[in-house]
Amino acid sequence: MQLDNKLVIVTGGSDGIGRHICLKLAAAGCRLAILGRNADRLASAEADTRAAGAPEAQSYSCDMQDPAAIATTVQAILDGQGAPDILINNAGIWHKTGPLDSIDDAMIEATIQTNLTGTIQLTRALLLTLRAQPEAAVLNVISKSGVVAQAGQSVYTATKYGMRGFTDVLKEDEQESGVRIAGLYQSGTNTGMFAKAGEEVPNHIFTEPDDLADVVVFMLSRPAKLWMHEVRVEL
Repeated sequence: MQLDNKLVIVTGGSDGIGRHICLKLAAAGCRLAILGRNADRLASAEADTRAAGAPEAQSYSCDMQDPAAIATTVQAILDGQGAPDILINNAGIWHKTGPLDSIDDAMIEATIQTNLTGTIQLTRALLLTLRAQPEAAVLNVISKSGVVAQAGQSVYTATKYGMRGFTDVLKEDEQESGVRIAGLYQSGTNTGMFAKAGEEVPNHIFTEPDDLADVVVFMLSRPAKLWMHEVRVEL
């Protein structure tokens, strides 16, 4: 796919992996719709992606836990920037590791809605538009927790196994539509996601988000006859 001037929606695009993806796509000439929750970080990401080369960048405050906000954001993108060519579902939150009964109800609900349900709702809202594009793709940034069961991650892993199933079935469903579907299963990444949940981990040993963003650009920019349905990135 030729990325130049493609409109890409990136969820969780104001921070962490998503921010680095936006910067790399900006350098590749993509137009960007950046979704996130923090207004200051969104404004910073918007400015930085323009400086990095994006011909157009617009940020949108959107909480993936709020179905109404998702619907409103989709309409705002369509009205303000037009039809997207690529959707990158990257937004996600982490709950502190521990047995299931140590995870409170609010965190369970937030994790499932952010990591799985909201992604499904956003993708559904954009599918018709994506199908109408000459070239279109959905790339789900999932985590190796969608492949490997690890102790203490019951709810987080449930959402990631769910995302893996969602991605695999969506690929089958869209075979004839022209919308290409891919899943990225990355190992631990050096971002602030764990710290936000109060988890102390050796971040310095993890994959750098800038390197992971390179993988995303590589996956999306393959020739028409070559598509990478699934990529796993290990330390």
